[in-house]
Amino acid sequence: MGIAIKRIYDDVGDSADNDDGYRVLVDRLWPRGISKVKARLDLWLKEIGPSTELRTWFGHDPERFEEFRARYLQELDGNPAVGELLDICRAHDAVTLLYGAKDPEHNQAVILRDYLAARLS
Repeated sequence: MGIAIKRIYDDVGDSADNDDGYRVLVDRLWPRGISKVKARLDLWLKEIGPSTELRTWFGHDPERFEEFRARYLQELDGNPAVGELLDICRAHDAVTLLYGAKDPEHNQAVILRDYLAARLS
């Protein structure tokens, strides 16, 4: 079982990899300029994304990332959508979490991947 992450803007249409397995968009907001057909999603699980308040506070500022991580992990601990995503991960050999942020290292998908992996091991 593997959990990968990909930026949805870099991975649409024909460039979506068949090895992605089950594809889940983990943003609360739909990514601008991406059609639902081109996204090739299996699920948009917007409830798993950080709250609007937390996302707005973070503002994708790398200097706030560690605090963002701590706050987002707290949100995940009380989020019922986590159970649904864990079930998806158990049911599929490969799951790809898709996100829209420009920064590949400082975004919620990185945190979510590690969070899920720790609970599945």
